[in-house]
Amino acid sequence: MTQIRKLLFALKHILRRRRRVTRRTQRTLRRSLAAGTALAVCAPLVVQMPAEAAHILVKEGMRGGAVKHVQELLIQGGYLAGAADGIAGPMTREAIERCQAAHQLTVDGICGEATYHALSGGADYDPVALGIVEERPPQVSRGGGRSVYVSATAYSAYDPGNGSHTATGTLVRHGVIAVDPSVIPLGTHVFIPGYGEAVAEDIGYAINGYRIDVAFDTHAEALSFGRRDLEIFIME
Repeated sequence: MTQIRKLLFALKHILRRRRRVTRRTQRTLRRSLAAGTALAVCAPLVVQMPAEAAHILVKEGMRGGAVKHVQELLIQGGYLAGAADGIAGPMTREAIERCQAAHQLTVDGICGEATYHALSGGADYDPVALGIVEERPPQVSRGGGRSVYVSATAYSAYDPGNGSHTATGTLVRHGVIAVDPSVIPLGTHVFIPGYGEAVAEDIGYAINGYRIDVAFDTHAEALSFGRRDLEIFIME
């Protein structure tokens, strides 16, 4: 009987120790959980967000550094001929359309992100890295005239096959332009940056829509002018 009592006492002691250990473990776990929860609540959440790429949009009628940059990419890609002048006219729109068609994009003549990625080889547009600074052009009084974006070529009376007189009977000379009369009526006075004032006195079989032919006094001057997208001003 004494032996049985000793065994029962030993078993009871073991159970008490186990209970104490279990309670101690539970208290430790509860404290750890509480501390972890407090840390999660109090600690600031830091999430590294990717840098957002700048958006680009170039369409006909726009001008500036972004337009010039896109024109340079179009020239490098073989979609645009001539020099980048920062003015998005009909030629720039047509070049963008050629690029879009070549890359199976929506052909709308507007350079957005997808078209820019096609031109840049997948690089995002970053005006800061490219050194592009958009500046407001100086305001120049031109008698309140409205502006028109055109694709301009040049000619002279000395070009092969040309005569010395315009369609209205005046001499082909500096200060005359050939136009599509449905867009710019004959007799209209215009101001062309880098050229000066001119009068619409001539027409041409290839001059349709927003295209003009700028007259020069010599064949060499006409060749030097080449073909350009321009913003001209109708003088009211």
